[in-house]
Amino acid sequence: MKLAEIIDVLEEWAPKSLQESYDNSGLQIGSREKTVEKALFTLDVTLEVIAEAKENGCDLIIAHHPLIFKPLKKLTEANLVERCVSLLMKLDIALYVIHTNLDNINTGVNFKIAQRLGINAPSILQPGKSKLNKLVVFVPLNEAEKVADAMFKSGAGYIGNYSECSFQTDGTGTFKANDEANPHIGERGKRHHETEKKLEVILPDYKTSSVVKAMKQAHPYEEVAYDIFALNNEYEYIGSGMIGELPSPMKTQDFLDLLKHTFGCDSLKYTRNGPEEIKRVAFCGGSGSFLINKAKQAGADVYITGDVTYHHFFDATETFMIVDIGHYESEQFTAEHLMRYVNKKFPTFATLLTTVQTNPVNTH
Repeated sequence: MKLAEIIDVLEEWAPKSLQESYDNSGLQIGSREKTVEKALFTLDVTLEVIAEAKENGCDLIIAHHPLIFKPLKKLTEANLVERCVSLLMKLDIALYVIHTNLDNINTGVNFKIAQRLGINAPSILQPGKSKLNKLVVFVPLNEAEKVADAMFKSGAGYIGNYSECSFQTDGTGTFKANDEANPHIGERGKRHHETEKKLEVILPDYKTSSVVKAMKQAHPYEEVAYDIFALNNEYEYIGSGMIGELPSPMKTQDFLDLLKHTFGCDSLKYTRNGPEEIKRVAFCGGSGSFLINKAKQAGADVYITGDVTYHHFFDATETFMIVDIGHYESEQFTAEHLMRYVNKKFPTFATLLTTVQTNPVNTH
């Protein structure tokens, strides 16, 4: 199949527009038009992972962490990144990366952590702002439902647990078609008054183009009058980290044992003082120190992430514990999560989960 087909499905799930400004997600090596037969899924790209891909006949690697993070000014194989890029190109193996855009959706990296811990109804810890738009369009009364249906089907009108949400008001629109126009209603050269319905819907910013396209296709007018407004509302389905509750409270030591077992940690770094029981749990895969205060404000008993620095541990209190389980450990289930998603969308496409342990950090 074409690599573009896989990319389109992944980016419908986790749009590239949701990646952080510093990130470099997307197709890093290869052509969208490349025909691929088998994909290897991994958290990191290393020489060992590339060798595994070659040995198993994989012509595509799908990774969470970008191989090319900073611009490459040369390819002299002077470091690991240059050697990996050079080898992938020699072997004609494509590389696609899905990083912070997968972190920022509510069914991505952090959702997998929630599943592993048995967290009930996890929600985004820090919802994104300026991620929503309002689309307003004016439609003849008898065509309004058709246009609304088209916008709903393309992703507009979702508010929390409700779908097909809109606000509709009646009014009068005026227009005069010139000699070059082909009006659906009215006559050329004469001002026309039409009773219209004003439709207002909310939609994610990244779906704006597809919703507008669907709206125009369903609209009867030759020239469609519509407005798009950027909103500063929080969007609860997109953002950083997650928070939720355990099915029942656990003794703190039992919870720490659960973390070690679930994430295969040889050791944990955690703050000494904390609650006697754990019920409300906040977490963020990867480097999540920037969310410590947000987790505290949200009433979490514990915050779990990786790469916590010495000074950040001082933000803990007698009722709020911080646990560093490690960067790799917190994201280790991401490759499998990606593979299962692709398998669901393309049941006959061959996939392989890496067996290479790519964690560069050892504990003793």
